[in-house]
Amino acid sequence: MAEDRSATLYRMVLPEHTCPFGVRAKQMLEQEGFQVDDRILRSREEVDAFQEEQGVATTPQVFIDGERIGGSDDLEQYLASA
Repeated sequence: MAEDRSATLYRMVLPEHTCPFGVRAKQMLEQEGFQVDDRILRSREEVDAFQEEQGVATTPQVFIDGERIGGSDDLEQYLASA
């Protein structure tokens, strides 16, 4: 893999709730040496719009090299097989 690995992470951080799976995904990426472009979805409307746009039912969603990896469980599998 490239030396300067980067990933884009879309995760939910609402005033009343921070998604623990988004926190976990960010930690996993950082532990693997990725530079994380952390895209925070700050309202239910932003979350709903993102999910509709991407055709996904959940956040977080991780993208590496423009490819959607998926949520935190998918990321864990991806990193284990890399």
